[in-house]
Amino acid sequence: MPTHEPDRRETGPSLERILGLIDPGMLDVVVAPRGTGVPVTDVVLHDPGEEREDDGAPAAAGLILLAVGVEAASPEALDVLRAADRAGAAAVVMRPGARGPRAELVEAAGRGRTALLTRRPGQGWTEVLGRLRTALVHSGPAGTAGVTGLRPGDLSGLANTVAALVGGAITIEDPQSRVLAYSRLDHEPDPMRRLTILGQEVPRWRVDELRASGFFRTLWSTEDVVRLPADDRYAERLAIAVRHGSEVLGSIWAAADGRPLAEDAAAALRTAARAAVPHLSHHQTWGLAAARAREGAVHALLRGDVRSAQEAGVTADRPYAVMVAEAYDGPGEETCDGRGADAYDAQGTPDGRGAGTPGGRAGRRVLDVLALQAAAYRPGCVTARSGRRLYVLVPAGDGEAGPARTLLASARSVPRDVVLAGAGPVAAGPAGLPASREAAELVVRVLRERAARLPAGEVRSAVAAYDEMVPEATVLRLLDRVEPLWGALSGPVHAMVEHDRVHGSAYGDSVTAYLDASCDTGTAARRLNVHPNTLRYRLRRARELFGVDPADPAVRLLAEIGLRLAARRPHRTGSP
Repeated sequence: MPTHEPDRRETGPSLERILGLIDPGMLDVVVAPRGTGVPVTDVVLHDPGEEREDDGAPAAAGLILLAVGVEAASPEALDVLRAADRAGAAAVVMRPGARGPRAELVEAAGRGRTALLTRRPGQGWTEVLGRLRTALVHSGPAGTAGVTGLRPGDLSGLANTVAALVGGAITIEDPQSRVLAYSRLDHEPDPMRRLTILGQEVPRWRVDELRASGFFRTLWSTEDVVRLPADDRYAERLAIAVRHGSEVLGSIWAAADGRPLAEDAAAALRTAARAAVPHLSHHQTWGLAAARAREGAVHALLRGDVRSAQEAGVTADRPYAVMVAEAYDGPGEETCDGRGADAYDAQGTPDGRGAGTPGGRAGRRVLDVLALQAAAYRPGCVTARSGRRLYVLVPAGDGEAGPARTLLASARSVPRDVVLAGAGPVAAGPAGLPASREAAELVVRVLRERAARLPAGEVRSAVAAYDEMVPEATVLRLLDRVEPLWGALSGPVHAMVEHDRVHGSAYGDSVTAYLDASCDTGTAARRLNVHPNTLRYRLRRARELFGVDPADPAVRLLAEIGLRLAARRPHRTGSP
């Protein structure tokens, strides 16, 4: 068995202790070459691009890496394991797959130093991440998890304890500015604190003020205390984000309560933010079951089960519009039917395909940001995730035709990631939500097809409402209906598409560009980056070989249909 000197930064509870604190059977230890006594410092999602730090030291020393989307029976599993081992990870967790880990993977794990674990079927990655992180913070050293001496999740006790330290009133909030706990009221609070406590969330107009001023941007991007000076309306406030690694769990706010805050209030808040991690993590993790049930109710409602409206948090007599946002990483994200990674199937069930595709980690992050923006956008917004898509049910005001327009603009402005988002029409009640959802998904499909025709460097986030894209969305609906019939037919266009598939030729691309350019040879040639004479030759050969003549109106119509349908499937080459 290989020997390994622990890295100087590898301090923390043992892997054995962490596994002992989560649900039995959630994870299986396949191979642990150093045993399960190795220290664990954190639990993170696996990032294949980060293996070593600049100084050459292990970049993942003591980490449990969750290899989301990697199956232990897949070829890439060996590369992931070796990368984790080079980075000094304590353990890597994968999906077992139907056949379990490959023999060579198990042998490689035995020769290394990183433990190989598999996730039991039926366990979601979100739940695994939450339970492991909760176990980690609850088994931390004194002064971190046990500094307050409170039972896990006692946020009210934590608020009162911190209030005594800072000499002011404390409010603990989640990332959506909803109140999780507040310190006892010894006297009448200031107007803002009273409104926040009575509404159990910071008033939306106040959230908008703080967002517009850049306060929230600063709060979520720093690990230090942020000061909000007193004005003629409200007392001075100090706030700090509560973090676990890169994840923001919430925030702690201290308000001057009839007297100035203590001189060391900022230092006390920094200590409180560290102490709050296990409590907010416990609250977050054990609230997942209720959140999953609510999300399942939203999906059921979007399938047409109006009985799920109350559990989903949707008011039965209120109009809503459905917005769909999709994290886009390129044409490879489409499934074989061209409808995208997370389309609802024929029965309206989200199939979840694409959740483990390349780039999925970045996609999940951008959708998390959009979910936070949706929650803060308007009271009553309901969100649900499915793979690489986020569904948002946006309540509409009286006579409001586009309640999601501002939220759509937020999707366009998400930095560094490409987001495609569409909004369906307003539904008068829960029974109309499936139709609004379908319309929003059609918009996303249109935007995805547009993006697929652009060079990778030119693709940008794009958003639209259904009423802006009725013609293109209607074409997609027609093609969906025609596709089964088209597959049972044969003819010139079928022959050309099959020839391209087998031989790797580009007759179909040439005809498509020519038709898209309204039969203008010069424009089509520029789009294809070929000489006009080259395009003319290809068009002539398409006519000679297959009988595809764009000058014939009937053939032109068939080519439009057939080539659009062919573009939905991956282009493969093979031998004749």
